[in-house]
Amino acid sequence: MEQIFFKYQGTGNDFILIDDRSNSFPEDDKSLIKQLCDRRFGIGSDGLILLQNASDSDFKMVYFNANGSIGSLCGNGARCTVAFAKYLGCISDVTKFEASDGLHNARIESDIIFIKMLDVFDVKNFNTHSFLDTGSPHHVQMVKDLKQYNVYANGKRIREGEPYNESGSNVNFVEQISENKFAIRTYERGVEGETLSCGTGATAVALAMHFNKKTTSNSVVIQVEGGTLEIEFEPTQKGYQNIFLSGPAEQVYSGTLNF
Repeated sequence: MEQIFFKYQGTGNDFILIDDRSNSFPEDDKSLIKQLCDRRFGIGSDGLILLQNASDSDFKMVYFNANGSIGSLCGNGARCTVAFAKYLGCISDVTKFEASDGLHNARIESDIIFIKMLDVFDVKNFNTHSFLDTGSPHHVQMVKDLKQYNVYANGKRIREGEPYNESGSNVNFVEQISENKFAIRTYERGVEGETLSCGTGATAVALAMHFNKKTTSNSVVIQVEGGTLEIEFEPTQKGYQNIFLSGPAEQVYSGTLNF
């Protein structure tokens, strides 16, 4: 079988994008997806995304982790998929699309993609960290000397330990730079290692920092290893609404698969 693919990246979080409006890609083949995402024996990426037709929106985004498993929402992947949809001519600069956690609105302004995230009503605080779900589950923990921090070892231990166990959680380590700017490094489940950026993680960090009064701003800049993301939101008595994740997304290259 011959299949055209595209490679996109959003602040260093990279994805294989496939136009699957014909529903011809073998999405049940976990080993194939894992092989394609492999950085030595495949194309190499943090995940694979299928763009499919949807009945109640412009398109459907189906996201797979690098290990071949079906994924929860990927914020940077969503931004890349919106850019891909415009490239294919499916949308203009405003769209509504379906993801694993429901419908999302998005818009494109120049090379910046804005994704409206679902409302967040539950931020749990613990002695050492916060936990919240921004489409994917996130452990948020402040640390010192982030650049030297062992993200892999500590992230793996937290991701696999209590209370997350088998289902796991993404793990974000955070250091404050200024009143409304934070640096983060993220260990992502499904990739099972550190990625250069995580959109849902950046969103989780912004909300957790506001919830914990580390910032009073409702516009938070997140410095990830691969660039900069911005999160805007409205605090309410129940939680957070009108949450927007924004940042760049670009097509890196395209090619043809034979399998």
